[in-house]
Amino acid sequence: MSMDKHHHHQMPLTKSASRQRYNEWVFRDVPSDITIEVDGAIFSLHKFPLVSRSGRIRRLVAEHRDSDISRIELVSLPGGSESFELAAKFCYGVNFEITSSNVAQLCCVSDYLEMSEDHSKNNLGSRAEEYLDSIVCKNLEMCVEVLRQSENLLPLADELKIVSRCIDAVASKACVEQIASSFSRLEYSSSGRLHMSKQANCEGDWWIEDLSVLRIDLYQRVITAMKFRGVRPESIAASLVSYAKEELIQKSISGSKEKLVVETIVSLMPVEKFVVPLSFLFGLLRSAVMLDCNAACRLDLERRIGSQLDIATLDDILIPSFRHAGDTMFDVDTVHRILVNFSQQEGDSDDEMEDVSVFESDSPTATPSQTALFKVSKLVDNYLAEIAPDANLKLNKFIAIAETLPAHARTVHDGLYRAIDVYLKAHLTLSDPDKRRLCKSIDFQKLSQEAGAHAAQNERLPLQSIVQVLYFEQLRLRNALFCSYPDDDIKPMHQSWRINSGALSAAMSPKDNYASLRRENRELKLELARMRMRLNDLEKDHVCMKRDMQKSSSRRFMKSFSKRIGKKFNIFGHSSSRESTNSPSRHSERTDSKITDRT
Repeated sequence: MSMDKHHHHQMPLTKSASRQRYNEWVFRDVPSDITIEVDGAIFSLHKFPLVSRSGRIRRLVAEHRDSDISRIELVSLPGGSESFELAAKFCYGVNFEITSSNVAQLCCVSDYLEMSEDHSKNNLGSRAEEYLDSIVCKNLEMCVEVLRQSENLLPLADELKIVSRCIDAVASKACVEQIASSFSRLEYSSSGRLHMSKQANCEGDWWIEDLSVLRIDLYQRVITAMKFRGVRPESIAASLVSYAKEELIQKSISGSKEKLVVETIVSLMPVEKFVVPLSFLFGLLRSAVMLDCNAACRLDLERRIGSQLDIATLDDILIPSFRHAGDTMFDVDTVHRILVNFSQQEGDSDDEMEDVSVFESDSPTATPSQTALFKVSKLVDNYLAEIAPDANLKLNKFIAIAETLPAHARTVHDGLYRAIDVYLKAHLTLSDPDKRRLCKSIDFQKLSQEAGAHAAQNERLPLQSIVQVLYFEQLRLRNALFCSYPDDDIKPMHQSWRINSGALSAAMSPKDNYASLRRENRELKLELARMRMRLNDLEKDHVCMKRDMQKSSSRRFMKSFSKRIGKKFNIFGHSSSRESTNSPSRHSERTDSKITDRT
């Protein structure tokens, strides 16, 4: 839209240009009779064209008619000298173009100078309003530009409803774009049914990057309006990611503004699960911790991350600590809260599935909740191993992380054992009671054969833990032998058996307790060594049996083999009455010289 008088001039870009160029369109053959000052810029003009269009200037001139006023200062004029120059051009009838870059300024300055229809027909205010309603509000990009120009015109731009009209238009246009995009994807299948084809991510959401130019307060209002209008959560999330990338990475902004951006983005995130990328959530959480954002912001991020922790990586949860120098290298407290959120949400999902679990009990596949638990348990064990070498990491915090998940989350305890072993290596001054408290987290029955063998010789473990390892190693071997030859006189050991070390008399002195544990440890090691030897013998016999069966299939061979096996297994059976009178301690003392005591 153009102002149709005399000359055509574009709007000056700077104050200095305004000072130098205003005399290009002012009447040169008529002496100036009024001087207008705006933000330090001086305009030597004429009263008649100004008072014919501006009610404010007319009133000021009328109030000082007796003093023959020749100088007026316009304080706090919206848009400054640039806006006033455009208004003055209009008063002089100079032609210039109204655009999305200046329409907000024109609306505000016309309101300030009272350039309305009440004062003069076809005045600047009505021209600007017409352009805003008929041109700008029908175009999303132009609305965004007007909003950007309005940032420096608040609160007047809000009072004139310039901002609200543009925000409503943006939200409405975005919603219409998505509906149109959805209709364009409707197609008929080979069977004649109408269905929707697959859509690329955020197709039809070309406006996402356009919004990144807005200031955070206006951006917040636009996104809120979009959510109210029903714009897809995926599109909202994509816009938030784009805006955060622009504001927090590409721009160099102050800490306080950065903090406001993070808190606002978090408050705008859709409630739907898996809509916001997990890596983005972790990035925001790191920023929130570093900037010390409010508790509501951090807790919301931790809750969202906890709901999809099973797809997180180790790098994700290694959040640096930004506190005082004596603190841990990584922010353990934040990760602990995330794990608590995950455990609580998993518990809630288990409660919801109780009614259907009866019907799915025969299903060989794990439920999504179980699968998530298994994945998170591995993640936690790797995290513990990573933070364990930190000398400032307190035992209570390490144990809290290890024990956050329920007992059934770990099917194998190798990862937890490895992490605890790393912690023991890095904290050599740990007391024996603390070591025992730490190792209570390990279920030694769930160690693999390799981990069990390592633990049995690990001098960093407390003595009671080593006894448990040896006991369960002996149990494993006994049961393996029993399963291999069930018809022979081998008595299996059951998991319900209790080892003596777990039921030591409270009346015994610590010295006696320790001596008893050492004795039991030696006995278990001796028995374990014997059982391994016997298992090797049985494996050799098995090989011989296969070879003999290839040579002969006679009953006499089978009979001789049975006798031979019977003799072997007699070792595991009841000993003679004379041998049974020997106490275990004496028996271990006779063989103690042959077994290296690693305790």
